[in-house]
Amino acid sequence: MPLEILLALVIGGIAGIAAILHLTGHSRSFHIADAETARREWVRHRSEDRVLGVHLGKGAALMETSYGIGLLRPFGADTVAHMVKGLEPTPQGLRVRFHDFAAPDVVLCLSETETADWLTLWKKHHA
Repeated sequence: MPLEILLALVIGGIAGIAAILHLTGHSRSFHIADAETARREWVRHRSEDRVLGVHLGKGAALMETSYGIGLLRPFGADTVAHMVKGLEPTPQGLRVRFHDFAAPDVVLCLSETETADWLTLWKKHHA
């Protein structure tokens, strides 16, 4: 088979798969709609944890668990869950440091109220 035809088939196949995934809704970003969704997703990632509290923020959820404070956030069409090592206020919202060396710090764009609430919760657990 000539290389030109093979190349066209490969490109067409990849484009077709991408189009089908998009049209069926599988390319949509995950949205943490409520506390129950956050709780379900956290337990899916960390089944050994017992969720004690859920604090929703803009695009993420701060989780109080039997092992400490964690952060659940969307990652494309899925979620990621990490235990939190530290929280620092920034002009944009809140910088979150993780216990996982493979997970870089993340800055969440939270409102002033959400930032203050999350910092208060953090201090309560680390006093």
